[in-house]
Formats: sequence, C-alpha cells, structure tokens
Amino acid sequence: MSTLKNWLVVFFLTACAGAYAQQPNLDVPYVPTKQEVVEEMLKQANVKPGDVVYDLGCGDGRIVITAAQKFGATGVGVDLNPERIKEANANAAAAGVTDKVKFVEGDLFEFDFSDADVVTMYLLPSVNLKLRPKLLSELKPGSRIVSHDFDMGDWEAEKTVEVGNDTVYLWTVPAK
Repeated sequence: MSTLKNWLVVFFLTACAGAYAQQPNLDVPYVPTKQEVVEEMLKQANVKPGDVVYDLGCGDGRIVITAAQKFGATGVGVDLNPERIKEANANAAAAGVTDKVKFVEGDLFEFDFSDADVVTMYLLPSVNLKLRPKLLSELKPGSRIVSHDFDMGDWEAEKTVEVGNDTVYLWTVPAK
C-alpha cells in the first residue's frame, strides 16, 4: 500500500476518534471492513471447517459471522466497545450462527487468543506492532494472521493482495 494511502487512512481513523469520546478508551475507532475484503481475508487465510477464527477489534462481528456462514469455522470476536459487542451478538442471531460464534468485551492486550487457528484484524499500524510479540508468543506455529490495510513493520507478509483500494496482508506464525 502506498505511503500516501497509509497516511490518509491513519488521518481518517484518527479524525473519527473524536466521535467516540464518550465510549471506552479505544485504541482504534470503529471502521467496518467491506464484505468483499472480509471474504478475501478469510480466503487468503485458507479458513476451513474446524478452524477457530479470532477477530481482534471485531466491531459488528462480520468477519467471524462470515467465517461461520461461508467457511464452516467457529469464531470469537473481541472488542473493547460494549455497543459493538451488542451489535455483533444481534448480527450473529440474525445470521443464525450463535452456536458457532461468540463475542467478548475485552482488551486485546490482556485477552488469550492462543486457541486461534486464524487471527484477523483491522487495527492501526502502531497497534499491530504492539500486538506482534503477543501474537508470535501465544499462537501455535502454522496459525495464520490476516490484516486489513496495515502491515507488521519489518515482519514481511508472505502474501499481499489488493482488493480494490484495500490491501490484505497474510503471515503464518513460524515454528518456535
């Protein structure tokens, strides 16, 4: 992704943060991922039946709901914002997947996601970098990490795919 696009997205996300002044102290404002990007993220992660997908900063739940509906996975969404968790639970009920997904109000830096086969995220670059050591220490080798629009600094993605104006990055956790 171009440097200009990175800065524009960061500017937009930062500008939106003011709208959340009365919400919990959020590291990242809620900006939904387009459905076509959601599906590409799950496709690039090779999500399959039996996989457990964790979405960090899950918002309205669309990633784990899609993983359950279209890929046969189960999922856990984590978000600090209780309003997003309520919305995600309502969306899961409407999609008929409450037996396959759950949503938890929690802090990503304190949450245990070691059961994940796949981790998805649409977070700011600084948050990705802060999470990177936790991901590498908690996830089992072979787990896949997919990020919408933001990379992991000097940890080079093994695959990068453009979806319109969006970028999907894929990493696989190496052997310890």
